Amino acid sequence: MLRFAPLLFVILWSTGFIGAKYGLPHAEPLSFLLVRYLLVVSLMTVIALAMRAPWPKDGRQWFHIGVSGLLVHAIYLGGVFVSISKGLPAGVASLVVGIQPLLTAVGAGWLLNEAVLARQWLGLVLGFVGVAMVVSGKIGSGFGLDALWPALAALAGITAGTLYQKRFCPSFDWRTGAIAQFLPTAVATGIVVGLSDNFRVEWAPDFIFALAWLVLVLSLGAISLLNMLIRKGTAVNLASLFYLVPPCTALIAWFLFDERLAGMALAGMALAVWGVYLARK
Repeated sequence: MLRFAPLLFVILWSTGFIGAKYGLPHAEPLSFLLVRYLLVVSLMTVIALAMRAPWPKDGRQWFHIGVSGLLVHAIYLGGVFVSISKGLPAGVASLVVGIQPLLTAVGAGWLLNEAVLARQWLGLVLGFVGVAMVVSGKIGSGFGLDALWPALAALAGITAGTLYQKRFCPSFDWRTGAIAQFLPTAVATGIVVGLSDNFRVEWAPDFIFALAWLVLVLSLGAISLLNMLIRKGTAVNLASLFYLVPPCTALIAWFLFDERLAGMALAGMALAVWGVYLARK
């Protein structure tokens, strides 16, 4: 299972952008995420109690897991959803967040004392160039800073969250750990939604499908795999996998929505895969 976990994680994580494409027309971005978080907490509480899963040992562990959840979920997901809803092209959002492996490599050497080899640096740079080639045909214009800054916040959140969890709470039960991560995330998101007085959800079939997919497949499946990969591997190895998300998303969009893939995009996919291979070799 561990051998195929990275590939499965990339595939599942990539479908999150497809779920957002279905659901966002029927809900405000933070309203969408708030409903998602509350459902995850409710479902995981039932599962944890039924399976008698071990809970975090003390207040310090609750705190560290909660902080990692705020960074990885509240800031990252919130930033991506808000930026897309404000008109930032998905290609630009992917490119902004795609800087994460490079930032993680810097942070891994500084905070985690992980040695980053020259081959890994080369792989990270090649992976970023490949991602840029994949999304270059989808980058548009006409967006402002109000659409760009949430994506930058998402980049900071996923980078800091990965490093923070690897350093302070790399190991916890995936069932009760999900509750510890998503509960403060739901509270923080609920406060923002309440202050903005902008809660809107239309229970259309597309929204219900997208919500169910994001709760069951992403928040339970992909996040559980993410936590396992953080526990088992190095920060650089994990971060390099995010280079494969835009190419994988493009393939899924081609299959579901008949979005064409240009020759540069195909070459970029190959380069991104090669870069990840070098970074993880």
